[in-house]
Amino acid sequence: MTINAPSTAGAARPAAGAAAAAPTTDAAELCARLIRFDTTNHGEGMSAGERECAEFIASLLAGAGYSPVLLGPSPERSSVVVRIEGTDRSLSGLLVHAHLDVVPAEPEQWSRDPFSGEIDGGYIYGRGASDMKDMVAMTLATLLKWSAAGTRPKRDVVVAFVADEEDKGDYGALWLVAEHPELFDGVGAAIGESGGHATVLTAVDGREVRLYPVAVAERGTLHVRVRAEGNSGHGSRPVPANAVKTLISGLERVGSHRWPLTLTPAVRAYIEQTSAALGHNADLATEAGVGLAIDAMGTAGTVAGVTIRCSATPTVLRAGYKVNVIPGVAEADIDIRCLPGTQESTMETIDALLGPGITREFLSNQPPTQSDAGSHWFDSMRSALLRHDPAAVVVPYCMGGGTDAKAFAPLGISCFGFAPLGADPGGRTVDGVHGVDERVPVASVRSGQRILQDFLENV
Repeated sequence: MTINAPSTAGAARPAAGAAAAAPTTDAAELCARLIRFDTTNHGEGMSAGERECAEFIASLLAGAGYSPVLLGPSPERSSVVVRIEGTDRSLSGLLVHAHLDVVPAEPEQWSRDPFSGEIDGGYIYGRGASDMKDMVAMTLATLLKWSAAGTRPKRDVVVAFVADEEDKGDYGALWLVAEHPELFDGVGAAIGESGGHATVLTAVDGREVRLYPVAVAERGTLHVRVRAEGNSGHGSRPVPANAVKTLISGLERVGSHRWPLTLTPAVRAYIEQTSAALGHNADLATEAGVGLAIDAMGTAGTVAGVTIRCSATPTVLRAGYKVNVIPGVAEADIDIRCLPGTQESTMETIDALLGPGITREFLSNQPPTQSDAGSHWFDSMRSALLRHDPAAVVVPYCMGGGTDAKAFAPLGISCFGFAPLGADPGGRTVDGVHGVDERVPVASVRSGQRILQDFLENV
């Protein structure tokens, strides 16, 4: 179902003064306001819904002279898409995507209401503060500022505020790509979560190093359901083919498997360039050397540590209904993450580890993504960061998890993780993502908005 059919014109040309009566263009205030919409995504199609938040955004954009499209597979699962025409239509367009939904919060564990959107002590608090209503707010603030100033970017900029990223994307990015691919016509690259955040490190000689990793790749998300069948019977009488035992044996092999070291170009570049910035010599010729290099990187080594190998983690088990009945069927779900270039070999290994008597089917099959760190897109991100922080060390990296980039990449779009946040002068950092008391520094959101606007105007 389409709530509002896509505009045939599809583009907006903001006029100077169009947003004179609009609410604040301060990204921090907008972030706090967006947090107050409960857009909790419980998974499996169960959600508080993104509709009210999407309508709020669409109303601000319409009031600023744009032509946003509000659409989705159902009214409650709404996304907002708008295209801003560039001054040079011969250039390939750029997509900016950010999701409106958030993971659940457990209020009893928080020090404040997760959806209050409080600004206190230099932080913006609330579920979604850093994942990723900060980026939604920074993007929205940029469009409102453009409208007020009559600014147009050089190339077309398509902005998608999407539903359902925190689950499978079936009600958000995947649905948009399947049902309305024309919204992304002419788009050559995309930016979204996660990357461009300032990480403050200490070099060997005591220098402060401000590292800004930009994602150029993502591990693939391969979720599978496996099934073992056997003979059902009375619990007091063992059967020759026990589905539970067969399944558990296969899961033990999968869960205990040590995946081989695989240094993709993005991971290698991240380790080498970060090590050099910190004053370390990274010897990546051996597995031991890789481990030492990652350890020497400190907190910056965390993401490298989970992207030097594929992974497969059993997460859900289902079997039986009564203690004295042997079930004839046992099932499990496995979360598999594969590095670029390894999808086929990863699944061959999974099948061998599961062994005979176990079948599998994909719940989600989203291949890994990989974009060019030597492209002008990446160079433009680096340049924007350096204009605002001349000491910035900008490095490519591979995400261990996944984003909506996997939905847009099949359209031939080069996808990057770039949702910039500057360093907070008081040393505050992002915290509580998917956890308790999620927060993001006010100063980081405001500087991030300036960096984002700079990038979009100059790319």
